[in-house]
Amino acid sequence: MTTLPHLSDRLFITDGGMETTLVFHQGIDLPDFASFDLLRRPGGRQIIEDYFRTYLALAVKNQVGFILESPTWRANPDWGTRLGYSSETLAAANREAIALLQTLRQQYESATTPIVISGCFGPRGDGYSSAIAMTEAEAEHYHRPQMETFQQAGVDMVAALTMTYVQEAIGITRAAQAVGLPVVISFTVETDSRLPSGTTLKDAIAEVDAATDNGPAYYMINCAHPTHFANAFAVDQAWMQRIRGLRANASAKSHAELDESTELDAGNPAELGQQYRELRAQFPHITILGGCCGTDDRHIEAICQACLPLAWAHLSQPALIL
Repeated sequence: MTTLPHLSDRLFITDGGMETTLVFHQGIDLPDFASFDLLRRPGGRQIIEDYFRTYLALAVKNQVGFILESPTWRANPDWGTRLGYSSETLAAANREAIALLQTLRQQYESATTPIVISGCFGPRGDGYSSAIAMTEAEAEHYHRPQMETFQQAGVDMVAALTMTYVQEAIGITRAAQAVGLPVVISFTVETDSRLPSGTTLKDAIAEVDAATDNGPAYYMINCAHPTHFANAFAVDQAWMQRIRGLRANASAKSHAELDESTELDAGNPAELGQQYRELRAQFPHITILGGCCGTDDRHIEAICQACLPLAWAHLSQPALIL
């Protein structure tokens, strides 16, 4: 039985910004930033495997856990239709993505590097905007087919990345509950620490938890720079314990600025690693560390170098005898 990240004190890492790495570093054409579409192209499966092997090697080297997040952020009906997929071929692509990860896990998993397979959901609309929003019921119905496909494919958990408003997060959580899968909700925020919908992180988490009986296994923040959510993290409050993971952008630019950029802003890997270290020092319960737009293996390695000494020191502390 796979130990899920939130049920362990072990540090888990993830990959970085898959789409930005493939597009800007490898020159691969990804219409609509849809990595899963590579699975139907000649040599595409190998591209995805090679990408993940770089990060898996880092996890093995540093003796940390790894979350294999499927390249299916765009593999939902709206984006699939834009790319010419039917419901049947879209489901097949989601299954193939999970099968690829299962093969990689067999090759890399060990006692010191546990590997978790996560089925990745993306938003129905734009990951930077909440302009087109669904009701909770609509979101549950919309995402249910992909959820069922992941459940049948044998994922350990699912994660909804770059959620921009509460109702879609609630719908995905309810869909996961209906099929019996642990679910992670990852919100994105603007430079003011609020979701694109204007909701604060604290309120967003409270609303999802209230509507789903604390349904998500944990929450994450992704597709935002640490400076963007620093204000929300300024005071250690009870709701912060629900956030267990970070997948930050390399760049401190706003979403609007990134949308208009024609060149990649890779930021400073060492600086990002130090920012993660400072956050971990304040919130040691945050044990899932990875990257999003603009990050690559250099950033994840810097995060490991900065955070592992802190993690080992924490784990080596003797337990209190009461």
